[in-house]
Amino acid sequence: MKKALLASALLAAVPFTAQAQDGAWTGSGELGLALTTGNSKSQNVNAKLDFTKEDALWKHNFFLKALRSKGEANGVYDLTANRFEGGASSAYKFDERSYLVGAARYENDDFSPFDYQWIVSIGYGYTFIKNQQTEFSAEVGPGYRRADPRAFAVTAGDPPVTTIVDPDVEGKIVARGLIAYKHKFTDTTALENTTLVEAGSNNTFLQNDTGLAVSMNDRLALKVGYQVRHNSDVTPGTKKTDTLLTTNLVFKF
Repeated sequence: MKKALLASALLAAVPFTAQAQDGAWTGSGELGLALTTGNSKSQNVNAKLDFTKEDALWKHNFFLKALRSKGEANGVYDLTANRFEGGASSAYKFDERSYLVGAARYENDDFSPFDYQWIVSIGYGYTFIKNQQTEFSAEVGPGYRRADPRAFAVTAGDPPVTTIVDPDVEGKIVARGLIAYKHKFTDTTALENTTLVEAGSNNTFLQNDTGLAVSMNDRLALKVGYQVRHNSDVTPGTKKTDTLLTTNLVFKF
């Protein structure tokens, strides 16, 4: 069922993507890995694939992300993070600065307030700055989000009785906003910051990704990233904010 939802969300962007015939796809892959053994055991893996294609009329993007972590605590070795995310967007350019954009995103996170959530949206984008050193753009528009809140336990009464509450799947109209900033300090050092907001009546999701990459050559780079994810409304016992610090090897192709 979840695979079908992922396919539905990503295919929402296909009609836009199919329009581009000129230009070539470019992309990058990131991988971070940390393993410990001995007195304690842990496995941490995060990976990302990102593809972009742009010509005079269209700009397309497709990404996949994965995060998986296992750790040992009190003699128990178990998952501490397990997230998969995929998305796509296509933009039709009215001129050099303004464009119409369609986007889709899906995520499945075992440790978030939701078993899964996906969103499709359409909006208006504007590129404020675009030159060899700096690129700054913003997007805003309506969308539709469907999310499955995670079940939680409620204890009440005397004597106490614990009841498992499993909320219904929610479908809501949301407002989507995206701010993207890139700046090259030198030929080998670049900063990226992307802020995504999906605001609805039942929950506002905010994600900010900051990355500093230092190139070793034309193909390889080292990147330090910091991610903040925040949900305004969560089930009892779940924290609203998650952070992730990564150090990855980046391969450009």
